[in-house]
Amino acid sequence: MTLKLGDIAEKISARLHGKPQRQIHSIGTLDKAGQGEISFFSNRRYLSQLKTTSASAVILTEEDRQYCPVDALVVDDPYLSYARLANILYPAIKAIPGIHPTAQVDKSANVDPGCEIGANVFIGKDTIIAENSIIFPGVVIGDNVRIGKNCRIYPNAVIYQGVILGDAVTLHSGVIIGADGFGIANDHGQWLKIPQLGSVEIGNNVEVGSNTTIDRGAIENTTIADGVKIDNQVQIGHNVIIGKDTAIAGCVAIAGSTRIGERCMIGGASGISGHIDICNDVILMAMSGVNNSIKEAGIYASGLPVMDVKSWRKNVVSFKQLYNFSTRLRRLEDNSDSDD
Repeated sequence: MTLKLGDIAEKISARLHGKPQRQIHSIGTLDKAGQGEISFFSNRRYLSQLKTTSASAVILTEEDRQYCPVDALVVDDPYLSYARLANILYPAIKAIPGIHPTAQVDKSANVDPGCEIGANVFIGKDTIIAENSIIFPGVVIGDNVRIGKNCRIYPNAVIYQGVILGDAVTLHSGVIIGADGFGIANDHGQWLKIPQLGSVEIGNNVEVGSNTTIDRGAIENTTIADGVKIDNQVQIGHNVIIGKDTAIAGCVAIAGSTRIGERCMIGGASGISGHIDICNDVILMAMSGVNNSIKEAGIYASGLPVMDVKSWRKNVVSFKQLYNFSTRLRRLEDNSDSDD
């Protein structure tokens, strides 16, 4: 798609400093964009690239316009405006209605004629798929699944029986929705599997990254609310509830029966214990370990930053002695109080 710079300014509510008739056909990075490409500037680390960019135009703030050698689109939030423009210049792919001859669709399934069903797809009994959804090659969909409108299920995703997806849900390759949760009971040293009787319910406008797994509930459903965005290789345990518009970065693990509020941001490689509550508007920095409920909104962190190995070894030794240090300190404080 090619747009005039003036039209782009109107679509993203920007103030244009440049030529309205300039043609823009794609988005590029500050250091590599050329004629006909637009870029954005939202991180001061790339100021030198802004000053030397060859892009046709840059999206930035009024404060940074002084450094821009090319046409500028001035906005309050350049990153958000870039995201909006990207959706305009690169619209979502549209379904090409039809069912590939190699797909296996059970006779009892109800697939809207406007859907695109790719090669080697399997669709089970009594499953319903609403209009304009695309099921890419190799996807397996179990019995009694409900998939809403305008969904995109990418190759080799697996949706187990009874799962419910809302409208405009995107599941990337390798996603598994509805596998059994980790329910086991110890019977005199041997593990007895507990049947997982619930399912998974996913709301509207949810995106799930590649190779992420969301377990089905033990009795009630695991629930992912509207607008949640989940990165690659995330593990979500059974009966977890995630509130609206929460974002979860890669390699996070959430144990069963934990409830996460709305508008939370969970940094990569964080681990969250089971059976705890995290309130709305919580930000967890990368590698946070959460063992107790969080009841107040705010920013939390627990991971140690990287350091040279000599310092790390010394700190580990000190950490091992921390209990002894604290015990001695309490004794000193007690003695000081008694002297008073």
